Amino acid sequence: MTTQHQPQTATQSSFTPTSATGTDKSKRERSNPPAFYDAPRSSDQSKTPYAPQTFDVHDSSNDSDPSGASNLSNVPGLSGAIDPVGLIAEQVGNPVQVDADIVIPVYNEHEELADSVLTLMQYLGSPRSVPASAQWQSPYPPQYSWNIVIADNASTDDTWSIAVDLARQYPQFVRAVRIPAKGRGRALKLAWGQSHAKVRAYMDVDLSTDIRLTDVLVGSILNGHAEVASGCRLLDESQVTRSPKREFISRSYNVLLRATLGVTFEDAQCGFKAISAKAADFLLPQIKDNEWFFDTELLTLAQTYGLPTYIFPVRWVEDAGTTVNIPDTVRKDLKGIRRMRHELAASAI
Repeated sequence: MTTQHQPQTATQSSFTPTSATGTDKSKRERSNPPAFYDAPRSSDQSKTPYAPQTFDVHDSSNDSDPSGASNLSNVPGLSGAIDPVGLIAEQVGNPVQVDADIVIPVYNEHEELADSVLTLMQYLGSPRSVPASAQWQSPYPPQYSWNIVIADNASTDDTWSIAVDLARQYPQFVRAVRIPAKGRGRALKLAWGQSHAKVRAYMDVDLSTDIRLTDVLVGSILNGHAEVASGCRLLDESQVTRSPKREFISRSYNVLLRATLGVTFEDAQCGFKAISAKAADFLLPQIKDNEWFFDTELLTLAQTYGLPTYIFPVRWVEDAGTTVNIPDTVRKDLKGIRRMRHELAASAI
């Protein structure tokens, strides 16, 4: 049974950045709340994206809690948390007990790292109210304690030095870790694995997802509503601006996942996810991929084990300067799908 969270409002309520490079117009526009925030909620919980998608693939006939509520304490393997000692080359600041660690994995992002971190800090430190559409979450925590964790995975530009500067200038709010090997999955495994936070979240450095949805991402787990949460760009309520090519690839990948792995979630690759501390201890040691397929593996395992997973619509704007190598990512995703299909069939979870 998840303990009901009481929002913390203390010393992290406000601050004044002193070295911001200025927030460009595109980022200011991304901070506007999406139109669906205050839309009336459907009475049919099964058809609204605000209903938790609790995946239960295993036979739950003998479960003591047939409702699908979180019961991770009975799942074997919780003690197998990742030990990142020796795998993180450098760090500035140590993990602390907060409500949420928000990890920003970066590779050669010196141009927008400082601006993005300061933009996120300003939002998290600002007083804000509960969106009407989120009233089902009780208590919804618009204020909670947090750390931003910059996870630099093998950058070759000035990204690490900028991360160090931010962590030293704002030690209450930012810490930084340097991982001498590439891979978003690797960065998240290590940053989440060493975290002491109740919720371990991550978002892409370009802040493509509306940062006001951070409260939904973190809050859905803090209040015990879910163990895993993820934004979804493919829901009808989502507002997405991206090229036709990226849209086609995303939807095709979703169809492929459903056909090969039997998943029921959508948009595995949205860079806006969070897991609870217990889910991290349980899932991270089982995730083998260290790169882009990490997200798919995370959600697939969560579904396979029946962990309550909350999928919600987002407002998302494509970063025109993205450095994602699409052909290489597609090739590795197909390899990951083949591996997981074989593993799931062999284990018969």
